[in-house]
Amino acid sequence: MAGMVEKKLQELGISLQEPRAPMANYVPFVRTGNLLHVSGQICFDGDGKLAAKGRLGDGVSIEDGQKAARACAINLLAQVKAALGDLDKVTRVVRLGGFINSAAGFTDGPKVMNGASDLMVAVFGDKGKHARSTVGVAALPADATVEVEGLFEVS
Repeated sequence: MAGMVEKKLQELGISLQEPRAPMANYVPFVRTGNLLHVSGQICFDGDGKLAAKGRLGDGVSIEDGQKAARACAINLLAQVKAALGDLDKVTRVVRLGGFINSAAGFTDGPKVMNGASDLMVAVFGDKGKHARSTVGVAALPADATVEVEGLFEVS
């Protein structure tokens, strides 16, 4: 039986895919006590393709960047489910960290990162409100537009 969070995902038309294996020498998540740290997830969509590729401010629109950030957030949730087995065990989204593949001078990274933040609030309600950092970077793996990492309080 699907829990409350998975029912909310269904209402939003979101199905979680099998999480991707790490691209290098790290693990996808680490649990210590009641905290679950999820490694950065790039913006692969459900078909295994990048939701957006390239730099914001150099051919990628803010709207496409927001879609990419949302895809990253969905991938975070897939990793959380793999770690916990049940998304209802998330008691709080503590923090998201966003990395935005940005052209020099691009300053709207926070608007892009709202794609991930808005999804967490839509899925978890008040428990989805979180602290956040957004950093513009010169490049990301596979020329992804966005990468997002997360910290979750869990039961």
